[in-house]
Amino acid sequence: MKITTRMIDDHQFESSNEAGNKVLIDMRHASEKTGQSPVEMLQSALAACAGVEVIGMIKKRKKAVDDLRVEVTCVRNAETPRWLKEIHCKYILTSSDATAEELEKVTRLAMEKYCSVASSLKSEITFSVEVVRN
Repeated sequence: MKITTRMIDDHQFESSNEAGNKVLIDMRHASEKTGQSPVEMLQSALAACAGVEVIGMIKKRKKAVDDLRVEVTCVRNAETPRWLKEIHCKYILTSSDATAEELEKVTRLAMEKYCSVASSLKSEITFSVEVVRN
């Protein structure tokens, strides 16, 4: 898996995957933003990753999913680096027949077992860096 990220200007980057799908990463002041910050993208990735697992498990139970909204709120460290100290995910499911208990069970499974983003956030990751000057 490979992502390539290029500078657009001092506070904006464009990131693309191997298929050429692109996202804008924007670290400008809130009033000037046209994209999400890296930490906001991480929150979005967590919501989407767990969300698709929740929908799949609810539908596997032959239940209706009319809508699913995931609100992710975070508490960041006050000093640099401002890592995420707490993450809270709120799942709002619209369904004619799925119960709150079923949603509770599948969201727990999604976050604890199936979501690769959640698992990555909980794991110890080895980082390596290579610098090339052109």
